[in-house]
Amino acid sequence: MAGDEDQVLIAAQTRAAALAAGDAAALRALLHPGFGWVSHRGEVFDLDGYVAANTTPGRLRWRAQRLEQPQVHVVGDAAVLRCAVTDIVTGADGAEVRARMLMTQTWVRDETGAWVCLAGHAGPRLD
Repeated sequence: MAGDEDQVLIAAQTRAAALAAGDAAALRALLHPGFGWVSHRGEVFDLDGYVAANTTPGRLRWRAQRLEQPQVHVVGDAAVLRCAVTDIVTGADGAEVRARMLMTQTWVRDETGAWVCLAGHAGPRLD
């Protein structure tokens, strides 16, 4: 992969690390103000809802998200990342859940030149 593709992949991996750390500020910094997400269960989130659902104590607790065989395609200031992911989370009941699924993310270059995630979709589950 070339420069832009590498930068998008690094941003996506940094997003995954922010999820695993439960770091709302770091996660929010990687998301576009118009961000939207569709979960593998069909839940639709805006920026605030997504950050809250993934970083609020007492809810879902991320442990890791591993990107598998990522493919990044950049066109100008937009990029699409497609891959499979393995998510490791702890539910509100304390039980660890591992799920493998497909994921697509759309990234855009912001006015500072940084890549931010505009939209994403996870699913279907592969396991």
